[in-house]
Amino acid sequence: MTKRFLAAAAFVLLSSTVTVSATDIGATDIGATFETACPFGDCAAGISLSYLGEFVIPTGHMENGVEFGGISGLDFDAAAGHYLAISDDRSERGSARFYELDVDVDASGLKGVSVVKQVTLKDKNGEPFTARTVDPESIRRGKDGIYWGSEGDGKALLPPFVRVAAPDGSFIREFKLPEGFAPTADKSTGIRDNLAFEDLAIAPSGDVFVGVEAALYQDGPNPSLTSGSLSRIIRYDGATGEPKDEYVYPVSPIPQAADKADGGNDNGMSEMLALDNHRLLAVERSYAQGFGNSIKIMMMDLTDATDVSTIASLAKNDQRVVPVRKSQVLDLRVIGLVPDNIEAMSLGKAKDGTDVLILGSDNNFSTSQKTQFYAFKVLNRPQQ
Repeated sequence: MTKRFLAAAAFVLLSSTVTVSATDIGATDIGATFETACPFGDCAAGISLSYLGEFVIPTGHMENGVEFGGISGLDFDAAAGHYLAISDDRSERGSARFYELDVDVDASGLKGVSVVKQVTLKDKNGEPFTARTVDPESIRRGKDGIYWGSEGDGKALLPPFVRVAAPDGSFIREFKLPEGFAPTADKSTGIRDNLAFEDLAIAPSGDVFVGVEAALYQDGPNPSLTSGSLSRIIRYDGATGEPKDEYVYPVSPIPQAADKADGGNDNGMSEMLALDNHRLLAVERSYAQGFGNSIKIMMMDLTDATDVSTIASLAKNDQRVVPVRKSQVLDLRVIGLVPDNIEAMSLGKAKDGTDVLILGSDNNFSTSQKTQFYAFKVLNRPQQ
């Protein structure tokens, strides 16, 4: 939930990996298409998207007497025809909660986003979470309930978790946290504060993927301008909540320097989305003071990636490790958009049946930011 700010962006030419079918692309060009034909050289993994527009909910908007914002996870509920969106409010402005959203989008464009319902998340005792005992960051609709993740709190030594809730927000069950992820007082192992369980995806098989934003302490440093970071992805058996495998996702170096030598900048994986049982999309979200956010959508393939669940430290490891393969499929700034702090991503169906990809931003409840939604029509996606 790192604070990020808005900034103007200059138009940048597209990289050679993406084909553009329209000329003079700008942020308002509905229908502009972007294609990555063969990620990793695998043409069966081709993906093509068409821009459908942006919709913004200003910071300060109230719903049921509680400020709306902090949208850090998003998923389509096909049965309801609506989207589930989780707020990362740590039960400070209101009780920890998720929303049911109506996204008014069709092949002609994105027209609006509105709140249908607000649901309070409950702890194991059936009570709303008290202040700063939870940090909701991700949400998915699973077969037996609503799967959601809390980032934990490294400073307070509060472990991250993944739980399943009923539609009314009540607790059903919790997934097992593998060794090495719980925070430690001496910072020798475990999650870094504010860089933990940001990512949640459910594969068609029912397996659940959970990713940390950047490396665990024992696995190496955070990203810098010259080097990346080794993030872990946990693969769970969704039915039992037991961890099965772990993979290495190589987070890229920070792509942009801050405007001052002591200015803040970072990069991390802020969301994942399963396309099939081994291919996922990931959001790499970076920030540089004086520049703003850079948002890149990556495709990853878990095929042949090493299971590192038995490797206690990636930094002190002498075994051969093959990370997941990844390939950039979209850079929002490169296509002329000015993204905010994108932390949410979902595939879904528009009202006319169009397949869509929806992105959402966490405004950090800051007046310098906004809750921003982008929509893309999915023209083509990977085939098994």
